[in-house]
Amino acid sequence: MDASLEKIADPTLAEMGKNLKEAMKMLEDSQRRTEEENGKKLLSGDIPGPLQGSGQDMVSILQLVQNLMHGDEDEQPQSTRIQNIGEQGHISLLGHSLGAYISTLDKEKLRKLTTRILSDTTLWLCRIFRYENGCAYFHEEEREGLAKICRLAIHSRYEDFVVDGFNVLYNRKPVLYLSAAARPGLGQYLCNQLGLPFPCLCRVPCNTVFGSQHQMDVAFLEKLIKDDIERGKLPLLLVANAGTAAVGHTDKIGRLKELCEQYGIWLHVEGVNLATLALGYVSSSVLAATKCDSMTLTPGPWLGLPAVPAVTLYKHDDPALTLVSGLTSNKPADKLRALPLWLSLQYLGLDGIVERIKHACQLSQRLQESLKKVNHIKILVEDELSSPVVVFRFFQELPGSDPGLNAIPAPSAAASAVGRERHSCDALNRWLGEQLKQLVPMSGLTVMDLEVEGTCVRFSPLMTAAVLGTRGEDVDQLVACVQSKLPVLTCTLQLREEFKQEVEATAGLLYVDDPNWPGIGVVRYEHANDDKSSLKLDPEGEKIHAGLLKKLNELESDLTFKMGPEYKSMKSCIYIGMASDDIDISELVETIAVTAREIEEDSRLLENMTEVVRKGIQEAQVQLQKANEERLLEEGVLRQIPVVGSVLNWFSPVQASQKGRTFNLTAGSLESTEHTYVYKVQGSGVTPPQTPTGTRTKQRLPGQKPFKRSLRGSDAISETSSVSHIEDLEKMEQSSGGQEASEANSHERHPEAPAPPEAEPPGALQDGAQGLQDDRPVEEPESLR
Repeated sequence: MDASLEKIADPTLAEMGKNLKEAMKMLEDSQRRTEEENGKKLLSGDIPGPLQGSGQDMVSILQLVQNLMHGDEDEQPQSTRIQNIGEQGHISLLGHSLGAYISTLDKEKLRKLTTRILSDTTLWLCRIFRYENGCAYFHEEEREGLAKICRLAIHSRYEDFVVDGFNVLYNRKPVLYLSAAARPGLGQYLCNQLGLPFPCLCRVPCNTVFGSQHQMDVAFLEKLIKDDIERGKLPLLLVANAGTAAVGHTDKIGRLKELCEQYGIWLHVEGVNLATLALGYVSSSVLAATKCDSMTLTPGPWLGLPAVPAVTLYKHDDPALTLVSGLTSNKPADKLRALPLWLSLQYLGLDGIVERIKHACQLSQRLQESLKKVNHIKILVEDELSSPVVVFRFFQELPGSDPGLNAIPAPSAAASAVGRERHSCDALNRWLGEQLKQLVPMSGLTVMDLEVEGTCVRFSPLMTAAVLGTRGEDVDQLVACVQSKLPVLTCTLQLREEFKQEVEATAGLLYVDDPNWPGIGVVRYEHANDDKSSLKLDPEGEKIHAGLLKKLNELESDLTFKMGPEYKSMKSCIYIGMASDDIDISELVETIAVTAREIEEDSRLLENMTEVVRKGIQEAQVQLQKANEERLLEEGVLRQIPVVGSVLNWFSPVQASQKGRTFNLTAGSLESTEHTYVYKVQGSGVTPPQTPTGTRTKQRLPGQKPFKRSLRGSDAISETSSVSHIEDLEKMEQSSGGQEASEANSHERHPEAPAPPEAEPPGALQDGAQGLQDDRPVEEPESLR
């Protein structure tokens, strides 16, 4: 390019070419830099923010973790339970970091160290929980150990399973027996992990006549096993409970062990009561679990150790089958799962382990003994021993009902009443459990639904006490809270049936049966345009109920009111809360009905007034036009001529009668003014009947809140003061009546007193009557335009 420019003789063209070359170079360089920057931006845009750049320092990373754990400051905590991580918890957490560091050692040192950790932990656990000559499998998921045991049982009973696989299972289907009281979803989990169809599961029912209703029926289980053998199936494994997931009841493990040995079935035991094997005294039913083929322990929640794996102890002589089943492994990383527990057991020692389990059992016994002294509290415990799990519920029998027949269904009115009582008690127990959880968060209570008993509250300190740090004072506080809530529960339950009857007997109100509402009841007002068959949202009804809710809250009563959608529909209802004292239900229902009716009438009057007035004005114009035509026919045409009419009226006056119209806003109709001018009194016209008002509120005593029954010891005013106050009111009425009578006698004794002036029609009515006789049309008021 430069050579070609030198050949150009004209210096101007040469200079122009040189400048063009520099300009093009500058443009090309700028475009190249832009493309490189865009490429860098595109590359950095694909990388998440925390990974961009040269990395972040440790303080920023830990701050991010803290924000993710605790959330923003504006957010409220989701749960009041905070795990008590003590020094033993720090030891457990250290085990995870130490395990990652140990994994960097050379293979020989790592093999020796992991073998030592695994063998020590297995030996300690077998000695503590009385399971001699056992092996241990450590796993993060609590159900994983049982799935591995099922694989071991399959390999043990089906010798050709490794070669033939599913064909062996197809020819003779295995059967897994689970109790009806087993934890939910356990059977489905096992089938998914083992690749077995759901018909391989057999649900064993619990006792129905003798024994606990949460224990496995041994006689029925034996019948099921015989039936499966006759059908060509292979009974493989039985899962028994040493403390059911719901109420902590223990199966008859000794009898089940004999049955399993008879038919060659693998017996696996799990449950929270296995923790008591570490104590000096153990019940015979739990002690029988030491003879089973395998058991699953959860020392983490028992001892308050975070991030500690669960342990499955088992007995088997063939190491090859355990290796195939996944219970043993040659990988050092799998053996290092026991490291956190290895460190924690050494830190606690045997005394520390026994002390924590013993403390949890003492808490449950303390609560159980205290609740036995509380009325209307039923405790679900085993007959032969006191379970470390306490399950209780509030109950109150119906008058004249047999508590032993409550569970027997019968197509009678008494059975339906018992069913309503059951649903009411379930809602109240759910409310009680939530209240106790909020008032005593360190108790670790849970609310659960049982098939026979209904909604109950469970206290399981073996699973929560070590984690939450529950103490004996917390149990005492829990009992005190239960006693403080009992008056509210008993009073509310007594008033529910009365409230239902009063609402059903009141016109315009509909009782809504909501089994999930713990208060007195739910009521809905049925307005005139209410479509009872529709389940959709009703705007008019929602407006009426919103006004009703506002009026009820303004009464400042002890009851709580809230508005919400009806159960199984979208219509608005009024929910009435718990009652802490004796409430006058008839006054409450009457107040609701009267107030709702007044709100509906006021709303309807305001909505229809504009249309009613417009139609009334049009009707008045038509009637005035007709009256003018009649007057024209009566007076004649000559009288309508200005000059002639005046002369004719002077010689022969016309006696015109005053005719007018009045518009009744309440009735929405036109009425004649003839009654007003003839009798000199303005008529009331046709009006609808007045809205009934409650009479009970007028008799309320000073200091007495709305809806409170009078003449009761629980009221703010005693009976004596109430009666004396009523007598004072009667005396005041008599004295006021005597004064009126004396004034009337004084008028009779003085006839010279001026008489009252004769009643005259108001000026507005006279002007209105004369104005209506005019030919001009009636105009609408400005407020209605």
